[in-house]
Amino acid sequence: MQPLIIGVRFAEIGKVYHFDASAIPDIQVGDHVIVETSRGRQLGQVAQLVQSASTPDGKIKPVDRKATPRDLVLRRKWQQKEIEALINCRERLANSKVTTVKIVSAEFSFDGSRLAFMYSSETEEKIDLKFLRQEMGRVYPGTQVDMHQVGPRDVAKLLGGMGACGLETRCCARFLTEFSPISIKMAKEQGISLTPSEITGMCGRLRCCLVYEYEQYVAARKELPKKGKRVVTPLGEGKVVETYPVSMQVSVEIPETGVRTFSREQLEPWDELEALRRKAEKPCGHTGDCTCQQENQPPKPQ
Repeated sequence: MQPLIIGVRFAEIGKVYHFDASAIPDIQVGDHVIVETSRGRQLGQVAQLVQSASTPDGKIKPVDRKATPRDLVLRRKWQQKEIEALINCRERLANSKVTTVKIVSAEFSFDGSRLAFMYSSETEEKIDLKFLRQEMGRVYPGTQVDMHQVGPRDVAKLLGGMGACGLETRCCARFLTEFSPISIKMAKEQGISLTPSEITGMCGRLRCCLVYEYEQYVAARKELPKKGKRVVTPLGEGKVVETYPVSMQVSVEIPETGVRTFSREQLEPWDELEALRRKAEKPCGHTGDCTCQQENQPPKPQ
């Protein structure tokens, strides 16, 4: 019998994790479940029912049970205490000698048995906050306190706010569940100005949106002639000076005519036409000083 695999999300805009719900009857998308995670027992919401899924070790943890109304009330109760925990932690950090760390958020497990603090560092190096974890453990006795360092993109996702492009909610906090690798090459390929303000997000890293249309630009550029390439247009031969992948058009500089814009279908590669012209002039297909005609001539009389 094929196991019933479900995707569970622990945050409204968060990554989906797979669990085995074969032992839970009539489970549906939108139901809340209790599962065991690396951060202890957590309450999550079923985001999807999947046909097949796999994990690196080939094992998928089972769902403990469906969440009860009491579990939901309990989680809300502890969520209301997260702001208080965040303030307490920031206050104790301010009294220490550590000045390069910022506490970003606090998160209780649904039953309050675990408390996790997310923090960032200006240097992005691993910071030992054992002293802070111990102090917060004394503030919340009976609760296991954990400290988790997160990167600039995760900080932007947790804090939310307006995006650098003007959207009221940043992409990372609005719909992105995972961060894709982004490089400066993606901006160059799309012809975007490399001015920092144009390609940098509120997190201080390259904008996530640079990856959205990158593959389309790469595919389009393969169909268009490169800059500097000689082409044949309806107005004559010229050199490509600019390409427009979105509209599949190119600008061509034509002698005595100037710069004109043409669609991809209106262009023919100059080098291919030149090769055909030369071949037509020499049916043998040879280039340079051809001796075929001399070889085919009858021998001179002795």
